[in-house]
Parts: sequence; C-alpha cells; structure tokens
Amino acid sequence: MAPPQKILFPPEKICMDWQQRQSAGAGLYNLGNTCFLNSVLQCLTYTPPLANYLLSREHSQLCHQQGFCMMCRMEAHVNKVLHSSDSAIQPWDVVSVLSRIGEHFEPGMPEDARDFLHCTVSAMQTACLSGSSDLDASSQLTTVVQQIFVGFLRSRVRCLSCNTVSDSYEAFLDIPLDIKVAEYPEYLDLHPYMSQTTGELLLYSLYAVLVHSGDSCQEGHYYCYTKKRLQEND
Repeated sequence: MAPPQKILFPPEKICMDWQQRQSAGAGLYNLGNTCFLNSVLQCLTYTPPLANYLLSREHSQLCHQQGFCMMCRMEAHVNKVLHSSDSAIQPWDVVSVLSRIGEHFEPGMPEDARDFLHCTVSAMQTACLSGSSDLDASSQLTTVVQQIFVGFLRSRVRCLSCNTVSDSYEAFLDIPLDIKVAEYPEYLDLHPYMSQTTGELLLYSLYAVLVHSGDSCQEGHYYCYTKKRLQEND
C-alpha cells in the first residue's frame, strides 16, 4: 500500500484503555423497534478508544461541518450516556437522524444491527473526512474511525514460474463467520492470523457482544453485553 501523504489522526493518540474511570452509564429506552440501534450504540459507547476520543469532545471543537455530522451526534450521545445519573435515557440524538445514517432506515421499522453498524461507522468516517475530499486513498485511512475499526485482509499470489509474489490489500470492518455455536475467550492472540507473526504480543480483548434472538434475521430481538468501566476503587 502507498504511504499516506497526510496523517489525519496520529495513531499514538489512540488509547486502547479507558482514560476516564467511572461506573457504567445509562441504558437506552426502546423508542419503537429500536433494539437494533440501541444494541449497536451501546457496543460503540463501550469501545474504549472511540469513547476516549468522544469524551474529549475534540471533534466538536474542531468541526466546521454544516448540517448533519455523525461524529457530533455520537459525541453528544456517548457523553450523555456516560455522564447521566439516570438509569436509562432516550437516544434521540441518533434516532432523529436515522434516515441520514442510511436512506433505507425508517423510524419505527425493525432493521438489521450489522447493517446499522456498517452505516454508522461509514457516516462517522464521512464526518471525519469533511473538507478533505481531495485526500489520497491512503490518507483517508488515517482517520480516528478507520484506525479504530478497520483492518486489512492481505491476498497473496505467487507465480509458479518465476516465484514472484504479488500482494493486494482489502480493507474490512468485520469478518463474517458461518458458525452456529461459539465460545468467546476474553483474550485472543492475533499473531497466528497476521501476515507478520513476529514482534510484540497482539491481544484482542473482548469487550462487547451483540446478540440476536429469534427465528430469522427479519424478526426477533437484539440485545448486547458490554464490559463496564471500573471506578478507581473497584
């Protein structure tokens, strides 16, 4: 991959651990078939590097985007959830702009949580690139959103005649797996699955699980489990 011409968000500023410690935040009321939205929002709220960035309010202090901005919406939502003294809040900051996140989303209609996650992350990425449409492709991958959520799948082709190796890289947000029963270890060593297996330890820490309960993807209920933040004395 070509090196980026510009770094939009320095990777050293991304902190994988919580920078602020407090008890778990508020839950979310169902505003009419919004379980898919609530579950995704809670998983994003308890994604430590994203929450650290949104709690700092750095984006809104620098944002000059006119009209709808998904990062500003997420910043308002996450700060409201994690600073609220109520047991639950109504997520209107996000529900009220549902059709702006994805044109096919309709208020009051059940939707697919994975689709909503993709659209939300895509909308946050668009917000981070506001005013930077002339950037090269590699530079666009250096936003805070891309650095937190996106990985790269390497495809390697080796010529059987000259033994030349050709690599191509495809960005991905998630990896679908055709499984029926799964166990989730709290920590997963990613080294065996990386193109470079040497270097420092690469541990994936499980912090949230989104669950669908129902006979099909078109019906049922979504809920999630997230790892709460600890207070200083916990």
